[in-house]
Amino acid sequence: MKAAWTVGIDLGTTHSVVAYAPTQGRVSDDSIRLFDVDQLVAPGEVAARPLLPSMRYHPAPGELAPGDLTLPWAPPGTASDVVIGALARRLGVQVPGRIVTSAKSWLSHAAVDRMAPILPWGAAAEVRKVSPVEASASYLAHLRAAWNHRFPQALLEDQELVLTVPASFDDAARAFTLAAATDAGLPKLRLLEEPQAALYDWLFRHRVSLADALGDARLVLVCDVGGGTTDLSLVRIDRDATGEPCFERIAVGQHLMLGGDNMDLALAHLAESRLHAAAGERAARLPAGQFAQLVERCRAAKERLLAADAPDSAQVTLLGSGARLIGGARSVTLGREEVERLVLDGFFPQVPSGELPRRERASGLVAFGLPYASDPAVTRHVAGFLQQHAAAGWPDALLLNGGVFRADAIAARLQATLGDWRGATLRSLHNADPDVAVARGAVAFALARRGLAPKIGGGSARSYFLPLDDGQGRSVCVLPQGSEEGREVRLEGRSFELRVGEPVQFRLVSTTGGSGGRPAPLAGELVDLHGLDVQSLPPVATVVRGGDAGTRRGIPVQLAATLTEVGTLQMHCIAADDSSQRWKLEFRLRNDDSTQAAGVAGGLPPRFDEAVECIERVFGARDRAVGPKAVKQLRTQLEGLLGSRERWPTSLLRPLFDALMQRARGRHRTADHERLWLSLAGWCLRPGFGAALDDWRIGQLWPLFELGVQHGRDRQVNTEWWTLWRRVAGGLDESAQQRLLQDFAINLRGAEAGIEERPPQLVQGGWDDMVRMGASLEHIPAEHKVEIGDWLVERLQRSVSTSGAPEAKDTWTLWAIGRIGARAPLYGSAHGVVPVATAVAWLDALLALDWKRIDGAAAAAANLARLSGDRARDLPLELREKVMARLKTHRAPQAWIERVRDVVALDEAGERGVFGEALPPGLKLIS
Repeated sequence: MKAAWTVGIDLGTTHSVVAYAPTQGRVSDDSIRLFDVDQLVAPGEVAARPLLPSMRYHPAPGELAPGDLTLPWAPPGTASDVVIGALARRLGVQVPGRIVTSAKSWLSHAAVDRMAPILPWGAAAEVRKVSPVEASASYLAHLRAAWNHRFPQALLEDQELVLTVPASFDDAARAFTLAAATDAGLPKLRLLEEPQAALYDWLFRHRVSLADALGDARLVLVCDVGGGTTDLSLVRIDRDATGEPCFERIAVGQHLMLGGDNMDLALAHLAESRLHAAAGERAARLPAGQFAQLVERCRAAKERLLAADAPDSAQVTLLGSGARLIGGARSVTLGREEVERLVLDGFFPQVPSGELPRRERASGLVAFGLPYASDPAVTRHVAGFLQQHAAAGWPDALLLNGGVFRADAIAARLQATLGDWRGATLRSLHNADPDVAVARGAVAFALARRGLAPKIGGGSARSYFLPLDDGQGRSVCVLPQGSEEGREVRLEGRSFELRVGEPVQFRLVSTTGGSGGRPAPLAGELVDLHGLDVQSLPPVATVVRGGDAGTRRGIPVQLAATLTEVGTLQMHCIAADDSSQRWKLEFRLRNDDSTQAAGVAGGLPPRFDEAVECIERVFGARDRAVGPKAVKQLRTQLEGLLGSRERWPTSLLRPLFDALMQRARGRHRTADHERLWLSLAGWCLRPGFGAALDDWRIGQLWPLFELGVQHGRDRQVNTEWWTLWRRVAGGLDESAQQRLLQDFAINLRGAEAGIEERPPQLVQGGWDDMVRMGASLEHIPAEHKVEIGDWLVERLQRSVSTSGAPEAKDTWTLWAIGRIGARAPLYGSAHGVVPVATAVAWLDALLALDWKRIDGAAAAAANLARLSGDRARDLPLELREKVMARLKTHRAPQAWIERVRDVVALDEAGERGVFGEALPPGLKLIS
């Protein structure tokens, strides 16, 4: 059935908007209409509004009557168990800890599991939680239900749909957005960049007199400051033979989590300080739930005070909790001028054009686990963007989008700053309605595709490159900037070998148009990227099955790249002698999101093949007789060929692991073989992630777990077994870590738990081995971590009180407590940390110890109290101050104190201390 309507959906951080136009008939000024969305605006009251707040509220049992939540499309007598839209926003302002906001920002947050139920962030355990994908899907599902109720003969899923996303969204964030749309019953749609959509709306409104409206403008800067992101794009304007303007988007900015949410947080910090001052209290941080309520109230106050008809001031009231809900209410007043000043000077300061974004050690605007930009100055980020793309020239026209620019003072400040940089005023492309421009522009984009409205060209905003290990630092262009979507680009004249049965990987990078004045590269062209702003992409990889098990053969292939309709890169290997044979190269998103490998050499050392020969002699074919001495000397031989193993980079470690894995059968020959193989394999694959194909390698290694060890009577074999799994634990998923946890429990707590029969394949583990391994399981549920930590704290307290002196094993027990209770996990999702109350209890137990007599207590306390910047996870300031004072008295390293006081990245020594040993050089954990 042919679509009757073209529909544009702006799934915004703060509001979602739907616009639509008929697919048939003439195009006129009123062709694009807004869809008023039915939603609850009060208990039991439904109204149609053009904006649907992108918020959902989870009411407590009995809080609302069933009839209060009835929607027009719900069957009689039924009601939703959640509230979406205007009423959700109203209830969220009144009751702390039950509202889901900023789901769109969470979709782009790689440090959490975006499919896990983590929102509302920091909410109490009894509050229902949903994933960022589920929350986003619920907003789209609400829009779909409202549309289908209004147009039952033209269901939304059957229309021509365009969904907008930030231009800076990476492949992962786009994929999660598409997953949300699919879950909402909207599997077929196109994605469009939001800055382009805003410009499309302007072009459509001025299509009749476009040349006059643009004047002599040649380069437009689109600055879109939304609720969660600041999105920047440059669009070049040329003239065709008839003098009509033509448009090409030539650059987009990097992902920048900076927007209205940050302004709300800044106001909330100001209000919080005044609330304490008014009460005569010492400045302290509100609990996460109450602070979330304060943020919502400041959001509402900001919108009133920045509106065209703003009052002189607005009152912000924070309700009490529990029985003091009303009686405990406190209020402060925010003035219109001070709010304007805070937003202007804090987010749009007038700075020189050469002043780039500052890299602050910590941002006061981090409060709910989201990695907001450390420098809140939008103007500095704009300066950095324009410097990166200076070869394109200086913009002479400006289009502003986003609700913040409804405030004339803010729009004028940015306009003036850009004018100062250029030395002349920029032409202002007036945005008639920034709240709805993106949704309208999505429809205009679809009309432009049919030749019914002005079109913006440009294709891919990025050029994609494959770095070569040729010793000259060159890269081959696999997809040039400007490539149109859907057109496959083959690297003619560039051939590669694809090995059957073995993993093949390609490390890709991209640039966003900043070519330093050089001409845009062509597909297959070799380019020196030195000096350019290069962004690493997730590696692409595949494993081709086929052929005999013992045969390894190479297939000559060409690479082909395509820009998909949703703006992501898709790559294939195509057999050189048979183009019908092709293999899709999949992005390994999780590993790249979890780590960054910086400064790791790409090539293998000259004597790598000799090292593999040494491994083959020990673990290879059985007819090669190797004595015990040769086995014991293998490690020394490898270090003689490759250097100290402490300095082996990831790019060397992983091929060594591959060589060991291919000869895994040889590990069972003797206890010496098994000890050595386990030790080397764990060392070469640690921490289980961080390099391309690590998940594939883990998939090869994990089946060995159920086989156990061959020489279980050798205590050192058992130790190396558990050391291996501790080292690679970060690469194991939750189910595998739960399996490790079972053996941890049986080995250490079997007698206490009444487990008398030990599984036959169980590998025995000593206290230190098992405690270190158990503390490394960051993917297991928080309740299991609490159980382990409580047990360890109890054992520690009993050990100290009984013996009167610390035991040797207490050192690793303390380390484990600090690791399990850490506010900033090394690789696990931030939502999986133990509750604050639990961590506080453990820290109190550590503070009660004599740190001079008990080695490791100070380090454990520092790790437990380390500041993450997330109000929902961090420990109370008073407790952290107590830890800092104690650390200072104990003469602990200054770096430990700084981690408790400020949000700082771990240095190499810090990572070694928290991880338990050295990480591969160049591999940096993002915390």
